[in-house]
Amino acid sequence: MSNPAVKERANREAAYAEPLETLDPAQPALFQADAMWPYFERLRREDPVHFTPESEYGPYWSITKYNDIMAVDTNHQVFSSDFLKGGITIQNGRTDFEPLPMFIAMDPPKHDVQRKAVSPAVAPPALAEMAPQIRERAAGILDDLPIGEEFDWVDLVSKELTAMTLATLFDAPQADRRKITYWSDVVTTIPAPGALVETFEEKIAIFSEYNAYFADLWNQKVNAAPHGDLISMLAHHPETRDMAPREYFGNIVLLTVGGNDTTRNTISGSIVALNQFPDQYAKLRANPALIPAMVSETIRWQTPLAHMRRTALEDIEFKGKAIKAGDKVVMWYVSGNRDEEVIERPNDYDIERKNPRQHISFGFGIHRCVGNRLAELQLTIIWEEILKRFPEVILVGEPKRVYSTFVKGYESMKVVIPRRN
Repeated sequence: MSNPAVKERANREAAYAEPLETLDPAQPALFQADAMWPYFERLRREDPVHFTPESEYGPYWSITKYNDIMAVDTNHQVFSSDFLKGGITIQNGRTDFEPLPMFIAMDPPKHDVQRKAVSPAVAPPALAEMAPQIRERAAGILDDLPIGEEFDWVDLVSKELTAMTLATLFDAPQADRRKITYWSDVVTTIPAPGALVETFEEKIAIFSEYNAYFADLWNQKVNAAPHGDLISMLAHHPETRDMAPREYFGNIVLLTVGGNDTTRNTISGSIVALNQFPDQYAKLRANPALIPAMVSETIRWQTPLAHMRRTALEDIEFKGKAIKAGDKVVMWYVSGNRDEEVIERPNDYDIERKNPRQHISFGFGIHRCVGNRLAELQLTIIWEEILKRFPEVILVGEPKRVYSTFVKGYESMKVVIPRRN
């Protein structure tokens, strides 16, 4: 593993050498190298509402402080999520591809109606019913892991548990669970040579297969009695049962990515954090009652989705800056979660924080993550089962991170579980 201090110093020098007026934190390579932290530190200190005039995504505003992000996120009257105005990611839509409608990329009232249709699937009664099944699956996954040998934690644990849960939420066959996570990864992959998809045309071809699969599930559900899964809820709810096929597919994309990336990357992130902060791992092993606080702290420290984007609907002065109608405004959750003015020692991983749920990873306001409690439940259960079985999960070398400014996650992560003495 490379010397962390040398790496951190080089990243800091690069971030502070750039002229402030052209500073551009939205570089996938920075996130893949875990080198974006000093860029956001500098922006929080010197220019917390920052305009980047040129980037691969065009001009955009960066909102980098916790309370400023909250102010934008809760003001949907001015800062729109509408997919027709730009949607929720910094990446610009293609002119040759019509954007997909989905409720996270809608403004009220349509957003509220569609969100309400699926909310019962992740409400407390549904989670209580799902918990024993998640525990049984988590136990099965962990019991099958090789002991004393290197393996990829992302593939065998993080992907597997979230894939099983997603298939259950959609009432899809468990045999198809890896198809669903594959499609989710295709959605968030930037096409490039050697990437999961290499061209936009390849991506669209896979989308056709993805769409056809879920269209078939809809047809099964709409002609059957109502059930507690997400697709049946959409098919039978009076406000969504007549939605256009493209709108249905857009919501499937949202629910797939939302149910896959956040939980999967936080499960992986917990291994990274506990290995980087072994004193915290020792506390957790000594006192499993700290698991709920550890889960919240991991969600903050990892921040599985780095940003959300909004589009200004009107000219507005915000924190002394003139944001114009049509401007792209990026809320960097990854930066807000490290805001020194709100979170004490934010770069530390501390599972005994006084207020561990004080984080911005799930967003605020009407777009707050609908499945946040399910994510917490899966993380809690997997760690309860890990601590019952293993003395430690040891990270081997640097994990391979995702090339993305949106999904802050891991492609692979080699670990070893030592044999008990």
